[in-house]
Amino acid sequence: MNTIKKIILILLLIVPVSSSSAQIFKRFKKNIVQDSLFILKNQLDSLQVAYDDLYTTTMSPIEIVDEDDNFYEEDYSEVDHNTDSLLSVWYVEHNFSGEGNFELPNMEDVVLASDIPDSVYIDRLNKMNSFIKIPYNPVVRNYIIQYTQKMPDRIGHIMGLARYWMPQIEDILMEYDLPIELKALAIVESAMNTRAVSRAKAKGMWQFISSTARRYNLEINTYVDERFDPILSCKAAAEYLRDAYDIFGDWSLAIASYNCGSGNVNKAIRRSGGGKDFWEVYNYLPRETRGYVPAFVAVEYLLNYYTDHNILPTPVALPAHVDTFMVNKNLHFGQINELVGVSMEELRDLNPQFLYDLIPGDSHEYVLRIPYNYSTAFVDHEKEIYSYKDSVYFNQITMKSIGNNTIPVSGNATTYKVKNGDTLGGIARKYGTTVANLKDWNNLRSNTIRIGQTLHIYGKNAQKASTSTSSISSSKSSTASSTASATTSTGNFLTYTIKKGDTLWDIANRYDGVTLHDIMALNGLSRNTKIYPGMKIKIKAQ
Repeated sequence: MNTIKKIILILLLIVPVSSSSAQIFKRFKKNIVQDSLFILKNQLDSLQVAYDDLYTTTMSPIEIVDEDDNFYEEDYSEVDHNTDSLLSVWYVEHNFSGEGNFELPNMEDVVLASDIPDSVYIDRLNKMNSFIKIPYNPVVRNYIIQYTQKMPDRIGHIMGLARYWMPQIEDILMEYDLPIELKALAIVESAMNTRAVSRAKAKGMWQFISSTARRYNLEINTYVDERFDPILSCKAAAEYLRDAYDIFGDWSLAIASYNCGSGNVNKAIRRSGGGKDFWEVYNYLPRETRGYVPAFVAVEYLLNYYTDHNILPTPVALPAHVDTFMVNKNLHFGQINELVGVSMEELRDLNPQFLYDLIPGDSHEYVLRIPYNYSTAFVDHEKEIYSYKDSVYFNQITMKSIGNNTIPVSGNATTYKVKNGDTLGGIARKYGTTVANLKDWNNLRSNTIRIGQTLHIYGKNAQKASTSTSSISSSKSSTASSTASATTSTGNFLTYTIKKGDTLWDIANRYDGVTLHDIMALNGLSRNTKIYPGMKIKIKAQ
């Protein structure tokens, strides 16, 4: 076929034709060129995947395991179980899934075999009454087979974790008035692993990168990373999905944007000529995202029909009932373990957001979760627990000043615009931080930066440096103040005057704790509302 096309192209160039014939050949030539471009695009996609694989293979382990991650000696020792069937969550999450989450083969390039006929899959999918359109095609079929038949050593563990966390996830989705079927994303993202870390340094069950996490008010500092908190990160995911639906008005596109971002989905919509759902823009999305919604459909199928595939959820050692306590002083898991009796393993399972077994309560209040049957003992020892062996757990060797090392979730961030001659190392020295922090805060995969690129920098040292460097301006809230000519304050609200090029999404990102949904709700806007320069909107004051 390629040879024939080349011959036709040569003939088009050398054979003279009449004016009427020329129009026909012109259209024919255009079709051939379009076909060739489509083939070339697919080849480029394949090269990108190969590059990503090579990049991952050549990276050192430090690129996969973040410096904030904590490892304990018992990670590498054999886990002692009370029964053979009851698996420690710490053991499951660190041993059944490689990096912390897992990667599936590219389902566009394989044909997976199954002894279940297509008619059965189609009938079951139709009975699900999904809130998104579910066409049955080879990609969807492959994902269903992968999840239900191709990883028997993992899927039982995943379903065991799902059995525990899904009721809590459903409650949060209902609280945000979202379809509870969105719970399937937690399996697609991380296989329900609260400690998952991707090669792009997205973390936790809901796989947030640091910049998006901060936008949705998840705290990230030396001792705490709330991306690992399954409850708080689920609430952040719910807010993101609600905002995405406000933008696109279609759940399949909102789900796709969770993987590749709203910008890439908007590009796909434009390139498709205005596609209205995932399947209409499918060919214009990044390759990884093309498999994202089919994987979501497959997990929906799994949650509905796992018993038909003889999949048995593996029980995990998480308590059926949990109590919560507000901690407003520094507290170490070791103190709780020694005085109350809760095992270190259980404390880590229920509180994975505390990176070093330490709750920095002196800075502000945190929630501590413990098994309900230890609640009375905790209350009995609450007055003495904070001072118990505090000289051991909080000495200068094991803990420097929490206040000085804490990186605020909001308010103390600055932005730096890269200039000619800048390097990450030089910028890090100027602001008293590390290259690793700069890369994490800005989702950088390498040390390469470009002139004009904006970097976000957090911490008190960044604020001090910003007072003597004209290139720096505060991010988010400070960005808002730099546009004072467009913003006025009235009590509990700011009034913002829209300028040319503004979008509601961009405006929301300039203000700490403000989401797209907040702006739309406060101003009575819908996703179909047009905004224009000079229009005034209210923004919740922080």
